[in-house]
Amino acid sequence: MATAFEKSGTCLCRAVRFSVQLEHRRVTACHCSMCRHWGSGPAMTVDTAHPIRFEDETHLSVYDSSEWAERGFCALCGTHLFYRLKAGGFHSISVDVLQGAEDWAFAEQFFIDERPAYYCFANRTEELTGREVFARFGGE
Repeated sequence: MATAFEKSGTCLCRAVRFSVQLEHRRVTACHCSMCRHWGSGPAMTVDTAHPIRFEDETHLSVYDSSEWAERGFCALCGTHLFYRLKAGGFHSISVDVLQGAEDWAFAEQFFIDERPAYYCFANRTEELTGREVFARFGGE
């Protein structure tokens, strides 16, 4: 089992600062239509069951994106910070808002059945359809 480690992160303008405990260094790409609409491409994230600890939530905005999840971003610069389930303690943090170089490993791709034909990653990863993602995490 991997050793948990602490990471800090910020938005682009540094108005939102936080820290989080992570269990692993696996990066996931989500190709769902909502993630692609939100960021004009797949969301690249690292997941954790630990809550995000914010230093100051003054400029943190949270969008209620579905019945089961919400998305957080900086109200000043718009940086996408996280996706989290409303129940169950699942937090998915945008990997590149985390400070410091890590040996991240691109490990999974979610909603491959919604991935558009105009891009494809060359990395070998586990690939899950939307149905498989909901079976693993619940929702919908």
